Amino acid sequence: MSNHQKRLSVPNSWPVERKTETYTVKAGAGPHGEAGVPLLVLLRDVLGYVDSKKEARYALNQGSILVNGDAITDESRPIGMFDIIAFTEREEYYRVFPDEGGRLALTPIDAESAGSRLGKIVNKEQVSGGDFQLTLHDGTNVRVADASEYSTSDSLVIDNESKEIVAHFVYEEGALVTAVDGQHAGQIGTVDEIDVTLGSGSNTVAVEGDDDGFETVESYVVVIDENFTGDDE
Repeated sequence: MSNHQKRLSVPNSWPVERKTETYTVKAGAGPHGEAGVPLLVLLRDVLGYVDSKKEARYALNQGSILVNGDAITDESRPIGMFDIIAFTEREEYYRVFPDEGGRLALTPIDAESAGSRLGKIVNKEQVSGGDFQLTLHDGTNVRVADASEYSTSDSLVIDNESKEIVAHFVYEEGALVTAVDGQHAGQIGTVDEIDVTLGSGSNTVAVEGDDDGFETVESYVVVIDENFTGDDE
């Protein structure tokens, strides 16, 4: 497997210019799968805090750059939707949020908001011992004794320190959602109607927005709350 990543072939969600140079850094193994953006890309190409991989490694080794509450030392660590990035020495905090066109963008937030992160439930199953495991969109597993109140497509807010669930948003008509993929990525609105498709087809959802609203497949929307709709500073 190649250790190089051509800019022209990076996922659409990566916030990089594709025609400036031939190659960019390749994402390492970790959360978010192939859609995860290497931390180096955000530090160098988006924020401009470093000029090279060497500088990024030095900065990360100081232990003052946190992702979801954990100090990161690997510049290739994948960063994705709803991750929280904290620069403790600068007292700067960002939430990774989908922008128009599907590109991931950094939204400034305050220190209190940086203490937790949002996750969409993509799978629920019972595990050995009788507990239930909720798998989030980034691969995080949350174990609960009773999962009766949780369903796939619901969203959870996870405390970055305790890793416990601190809020639960139900996917239902009237829920506030954002589209994270497709031609409507970055748009926000409330669920007007959920159309369940029989067979192997994807369910669709109609969303009412400030303009005309939109319709998209169910897997492209994530339930949020009003704290995720703008800057918190």
